[in-house]
Amino acid sequence: MHRSAFIDVHTHVLRPEVKDQPPMTVEELLRRMDELGIERAVVLPIVSPEGGFFYYTTENVLQLYARFPERLIPFCNIDPRCSGNSPKTDFRWVLSEYKEAGCKGLGEVTANLQFDDPRVLNLCKQCGEVGFPVLFHMAVQVGGVYGLADDIGMPRLERALSSLPETIFIGHAMAFWAEISGDVDPSTRGGYPKGQIRRPGRVQELISKYDNLYGDLSAESGYNAISRDPEYGPKFLEEFQDKLLFGTDICNVNQNVPIVGYLKDLVERGKISKEAFRKISRDNVSKLLKL
Repeated sequence: MHRSAFIDVHTHVLRPEVKDQPPMTVEELLRRMDELGIERAVVLPIVSPEGGFFYYTTENVLQLYARFPERLIPFCNIDPRCSGNSPKTDFRWVLSEYKEAGCKGLGEVTANLQFDDPRVLNLCKQCGEVGFPVLFHMAVQVGGVYGLADDIGMPRLERALSSLPETIFIGHAMAFWAEISGDVDPSTRGGYPKGQIRRPGRVQELISKYDNLYGDLSAESGYNAISRDPEYGPKFLEEFQDKLLFGTDICNVNQNVPIVGYLKDLVERGKISKEAFRKISRDNVSKLLKL
């Protein structure tokens, strides 16, 4: 078994939404982990209808964890509308059961509600009480997409960060990472904007201001954010080395994962420090999840 530097905060085992595409099995995930030099990986359940036709539950993830406890790190997931669709639902007992079973956090939250919807805040508050970080997919709107929705500038996320200081939030997806640039606009924030980052955006402002916000570098969204500007990307990684988490978002067979080579190349060429590489690649997530 190949072991190397990385601990991955974001992977999936699931049946894809594309007809006739092969399933992303745990065997395929482990093969890719070995190939990429990933020692351990968080597996995130999908349980909200907006996330697709096929759920992959917390119980499914825990079954994989029982088989591969040295390689896989289980997260749990609960839709904030679950059990009554109420902002007063008590999730604590379920969250506590999942924690006792080995889960280290909650996510990926894909419910397509406003980020500061009372039902979302209720679930996130109780995650903080139990000690679970919340990994969320951010969306640009309610309707036609999946993920917690926010407006440009992420004011709803900031309300959650300020009102729930005991809850750790881990930001992910296009609508989050597009805000690495201060010139983001409505036409680009739902995709993968290119070009120089002439002035820092809300990502940097919120990560600096709130101790309870981290950035998940997975998927094309995270990779694009740190690679679109060859000069600024390494500076961003160095400056925010304590708040960034390596991830891949592996969810398809033979998926391209450029972030691994990108980070290795930066440290080998001295564009980022070995300390920053170590924190981003494994130390930050290990500390955050108490591995």
